Amino acid sequence: MATVKIVPGKGGDRYVPMSERTGEEAVVYFTRDISPEGLKKLFRKVNSGIDGKVAVKLHTGEKNGPNIIPSAWVKEFLASELPDATIVETNTFYAGDRDTTEKHRETLKVNGWDFCPVDIMDEEGTTTLPVKGGKWFTEMSVGDHMPKYDSLLALTHFKGHVMGGFGGSNKNLGIGCADGKIGKAMIHAGRREYTEDEAWSVHEEELMERIAESTKATVDYFGEHITFMNVLRNMSVSCDCEGTAAAPVVTPNIGILASRDILAIDQASVDLIYALKPEDRHDLVERMETRHGLRQLSYMKELGMGHDRYRLLDADNADAEITCADAVKDVVPFQG
Repeated sequence: MATVKIVPGKGGDRYVPMSERTGEEAVVYFTRDISPEGLKKLFRKVNSGIDGKVAVKLHTGEKNGPNIIPSAWVKEFLASELPDATIVETNTFYAGDRDTTEKHRETLKVNGWDFCPVDIMDEEGTTTLPVKGGKWFTEMSVGDHMPKYDSLLALTHFKGHVMGGFGGSNKNLGIGCADGKIGKAMIHAGRREYTEDEAWSVHEEELMERIAESTKATVDYFGEHITFMNVLRNMSVSCDCEGTAAAPVVTPNIGILASRDILAIDQASVDLIYALKPEDRHDLVERMETRHGLRQLSYMKELGMGHDRYRLLDADNADAEITCADAVKDVVPFQG
């Protein structure tokens, strides 16, 4: 387990700058090219070990959600890089367009995810994966189709989240791989069996820790056969689970990140938001801090899931090392 510098009074509502972080560095790649070509370019940097039967975990969204990664982009990307891959999802804990398999499959069609196989992993049942070193869980309940896959790409739309503060690779896997009825209840209600009043009773630091422990089960399961990409585009303070009810986007589009290190990619995504001008970052930063979402990062480090220090390499300029300030210096205010 990683050695962590404990700073009294600093929780999930306080941003920790790079100068206060300790430990070794990971590598994160960056491109400003938010397109299928940008996805292809970055995936080729981090695709080691993505072989065999490949799962691609992304957020397919509620019906007609305006901010999801466009399905046409993913179609082109997969056709080029992973033609035999399967998109994987699980049913939702909340009532909506995806809380049953039947409704979920209809929503997939509406949102354009019918160009390749989509495996709703908890359609037929659940299984458990061990959580090593957790304080909330010893195991996590996931869809029982997960063990069919040899490797996994977390292709994540980075954005805000009403409870988690932000949704990056950690949330995509922690919530998105937990099955809809048991695993998600363990995270949000704190137990498998719960009353209606307990359904959404877990908040702030505890919620972030439970999400990270759930993610750790999936990351540990795939080991060297997992990689991560975050798309920083159409970043509402709302998650894609809110569909057409999502808050308007006001944060500028930034680019795409890729890494073999889940903590590094989510930390770099957050750092890029904080590097924006105050007027451009205000809403998303407020959402992250008021929900104590930054605890996702510090707890992943405590669990030994990766590194919060990293080298940011500019794939648009021969992988030259840049700062987050360099990466966002030419972004323009969101145009709608």
